[in-house]
Amino acid sequence: MNKAMLIPILFYLLAMFAIAIWSRRANQGSFLQEYLVGNRTMGGFMLAMTLAATYASASSFIGGPGAAYQFGLGWVLLAMIQLPAAWLTLGVLGKKFAIEARRHNALTINDMLYARFKHRGVVIFASLALLLAFMGTMVVQFVGAARLLQTVTGLDYLPSLALFAITVGLYTSIGGFRAVALTDSLQGIMMLIGTFALFAGVVIAGGGLGHLVTELHRIDPGLVSPYGPDNFISQPFILSFWVLVCFGVVGLPHAAFRCMTYRDSRAFHRGMVISTIVMAVLMLGMHLSGALGRAIIPDIATPDQIMPTLMITVLPPVIAGIFLAGPMAAIMSTIDSQLIQASATMIKDLYINYINPQAVNDERKLSRLSRWTTAIFACIVFVAATNPPQMIIWLNLLAIGALQTVFLWPLVLGLYWKQANAAGALCSMTVGLSSYILCSVLKPDFGGVHIVVPTLALGLVSFVVVSLMTQPKTEADFAR
Repeated sequence: MNKAMLIPILFYLLAMFAIAIWSRRANQGSFLQEYLVGNRTMGGFMLAMTLAATYASASSFIGGPGAAYQFGLGWVLLAMIQLPAAWLTLGVLGKKFAIEARRHNALTINDMLYARFKHRGVVIFASLALLLAFMGTMVVQFVGAARLLQTVTGLDYLPSLALFAITVGLYTSIGGFRAVALTDSLQGIMMLIGTFALFAGVVIAGGGLGHLVTELHRIDPGLVSPYGPDNFISQPFILSFWVLVCFGVVGLPHAAFRCMTYRDSRAFHRGMVISTIVMAVLMLGMHLSGALGRAIIPDIATPDQIMPTLMITVLPPVIAGIFLAGPMAAIMSTIDSQLIQASATMIKDLYINYINPQAVNDERKLSRLSRWTTAIFACIVFVAATNPPQMIIWLNLLAIGALQTVFLWPLVLGLYWKQANAAGALCSMTVGLSSYILCSVLKPDFGGVHIVVPTLALGLVSFVVVSLMTQPKTEADFAR
């Protein structure tokens, strides 16, 4: 075990606990308002960092660079498609979403769906789909964190997984959304520092950019091609990737949820600018480090291990332990957001709304239920992560696509299309998700196009057609 690397990590994890405990004591309102949305008090910097940190996950810091290691500089160009994702999410949903959330006192994404469509079926279907897909994305984060700790500290996989699960499960259940937002801000800063440090270390260890690129070309000319080895990165795949990791991000509940929590218009505009800059630095730095790392470490058993392996190769042990907080922060900031959303879905969207409405008046009971639900989810995901896949990026993209087929059109068309109604939304969600699952199993050939593109198209067509065919409901209490 490398104690020089483990000690900084333990200090970092203890800092997360300290923030969670402080956040719990700083409660400024009712339990649900505080635990789920932090009383909507986020400023611009915190909004930017929590959105960027939530989006930059194990896939961005472990899986994405692993893919860049395997497919070369072409994957780095492909990854930069994600650059405007945060700006697009805030730009499309942003102000209108925040106004309607306050108008209806919405605390979750499903509260927003019910305020717009007034249909329990829409909320129940969306809740179940969210919980199912979040299981997949949370497994990715747990696996990524465990592999990170395993490679850098020398711990076995299961102890590494347990250490991460206990830490993130406890500080999320203790502090709620305010703790998540505060830790995301700290984690975002650590991600930026870690990105700069690792990239500088790779360039110095490799003898400069020119030498690294020349070495990549020697290993395989496809590694310096825009289309990757064997032309893996085709034009249809590029289009699909843009839909999946940029445009479709608007439909991710844990990203869209941030649009409900900022303080005012100034915070909103600052958040758009800062989050876009942060995303650009993180995506370019980490993916380029992964691609160039192939020239330094040409043979590695699992591509997902390239980032932690590079850290212990090009950085001194203590420095590597400190900057390990960068990718660890990316993972923790995503998993804590998803744990909060999963807990909110179970407690607010299902339990309070349809099982025990009187529970809303018992804050002590709600506090206990929310924290136990968060902890139980963390335990379930821990068990699922004990049998990890070889490359986590594919599982992550699969789960993200499923969320988009359910939430993208109801959120966007629900906000901007007057004739959208519950029948159209429910049809879009069922058609989109069922066709996505079917295509995932049968794997039909769409000429290199990812299945999210045709399934989102089916969801859009079914939404529009059914909404036009059925009598639109008057939504007088919902702003147009």
